[in-house]
Amino acid sequence: MLFTNTHKNRNQLLALLALSLTLSACSHTKTATSSNDRFERINRSVFKVNNALDKTLLKPVAKVYKKVTPEIVDTSITNFFANLDEVPTTLNSLLQLKGEAALDSTGRFLLNSTLGIAGLIDIASESGITKHDEDFGQTLAKWGVPSGPYLMLPFLGPSTVRDASARLTVDQVTSLRSYSDYSIELTALYLLDMRADLLSAEAVLEGFSDDQYSVLRDAWLQRREYLINDGKTDVKADTDLIDELEALDAE
Repeated sequence: MLFTNTHKNRNQLLALLALSLTLSACSHTKTATSSNDRFERINRSVFKVNNALDKTLLKPVAKVYKKVTPEIVDTSITNFFANLDEVPTTLNSLLQLKGEAALDSTGRFLLNSTLGIAGLIDIASESGITKHDEDFGQTLAKWGVPSGPYLMLPFLGPSTVRDASARLTVDQVTSLRSYSDYSIELTALYLLDMRADLLSAEAVLEGFSDDQYSVLRDAWLQRREYLINDGKTDVKADTDLIDELEALDAE
């Protein structure tokens, strides 16, 4: 399925969300269409700058990283950062009154941090403990805060007014990377690892439309709506897009 809880699917979805330095995962309703893109002219300009920076700087470095990094090391790094994310996911699950999800995320963090050697090995997934994806933007949405207009942020990529405010404040405070003496280095490695994982999937975006900005925007808004509603949506995402991503997952 398109929206599962595996790291591989997460990275493939992020290919649609991250080509303009979005390193950072559902309907065509008034909150998820171009009608919400009231700053489109400015957003498109930011997208062009982000895309140019990605092509000239981040993507070439990511290619080298992918080439010289053994797959087992690459996977371990991805697992490590995913494990750190279990902490804010737990906190946001509690704020959204999702007790079972909070227990899952807590259990995943404890298990992977110990038996999984600081999260380098994803023991929790192998044990069948469900992985969840919660952030403060989703928490605000849960309690009725409107998304506001779509935004293309410099360096950070797709967002909305609500999600950008959450991402730049509470999400930063709850990120364990922020409390390390090597927070800058960890963040740089996180972004590099994320970008490298997108290399094999970015052709999906390029193959769907010449207007990559619109595809990226719509895919990001759809995914956010999907996450906010925990996958409970009556509107089916683009079938061709799903087929492309599932084909990647089968490789």
